[in-house]
Amino acid sequence: MKKAISIVLIAQSIFSFAQDISKERIVNIVSTLASDEMKGRKFGMAENDKAAEYIASEFKKNNLDYCFGDSYLVPFEYKGKKGYNVCGIKKGKSQQSLAYSAHFDHIGTNNKEDDNIYNGADDDASGVATVIGLADYFKDKKTDFSMVFMAFNAEEIGLVGSKALSENQNLNPVFNNIKALFNFEMLATESQFGKNAVFMTGDEFSDFDELINANAVNGLKVYPDPYVGQQLFYRSDNVNFAKKKIIAHSISTVDMNKATHYHAVNDDISIVDADNLTNIINNFAKTIEKLNTKNFQPKYNDKVKYDF
Repeated sequence: MKKAISIVLIAQSIFSFAQDISKERIVNIVSTLASDEMKGRKFGMAENDKAAEYIASEFKKNNLDYCFGDSYLVPFEYKGKKGYNVCGIKKGKSQQSLAYSAHFDHIGTNNKEDDNIYNGADDDASGVATVIGLADYFKDKKTDFSMVFMAFNAEEIGLVGSKALSENQNLNPVFNNIKALFNFEMLATESQFGKNAVFMTGDEFSDFDELINANAVNGLKVYPDPYVGQQLFYRSDNVNFAKKKIIAHSISTVDMNKATHYHAVNDDISIVDADNLTNIINNFAKTIEKLNTKNFQPKYNDKVKYDF
């Protein structure tokens, strides 16, 4: 009997390990989006479209449904230029859903002779890798919540892509069911709180972080925003969904006191702490796996503003 139990436990351990997203997978996603060939993924450029198409291909590999229509690519126009957001859905037992998002655009290139490409590995290929990593993790799992996966364009020019997507009336049936949105923004480096730790913008506005921490696995910890004075809650893509009164917060590890790579040409794969990023993605996945429509119904308090 003891031998049989041991075999079962070993099998369960191997199965659990096999479900983890590998570091190689995460590095490959970040490296692809932050490659020199992507030329900084600036909105309106061909490489930006290429990045959108790459993300759509990853959504297809994960057998996601279209958010509407017959494509993961959702077009929009801004100042005469056309671009695409990317959106896919995994249906769960409930129509209520959790959403995961990140922006994939960056700021392009400069005219200098040396390294002139703003690769945007941390900002925000790391966030996109998190979204795709979660889609990988839940591909073959049956979940209570449905799941919405989104990659926003044109964040760097004023949160334009997320605004266009949030206001697309074809998506109202999807957005009306979102109970919370995890917006991942710059997760490639160790936070000031240490490894396996993130902070959440607007933590004072809801109980989102408290509910995550109550279910967190393997020591994952969500800390309050240490940069409250910078009003980050209102300066990232989550805000366009907060305007719709959807619980929406940005999650990050960036230490702004040390982030010399921010909007700099050295924001490339060399600055990525791949072990920490992969660990955070897997621990978020396992934490989210514990959430259901009964134990996770976060709410805003009266401190949040919707009209701004």
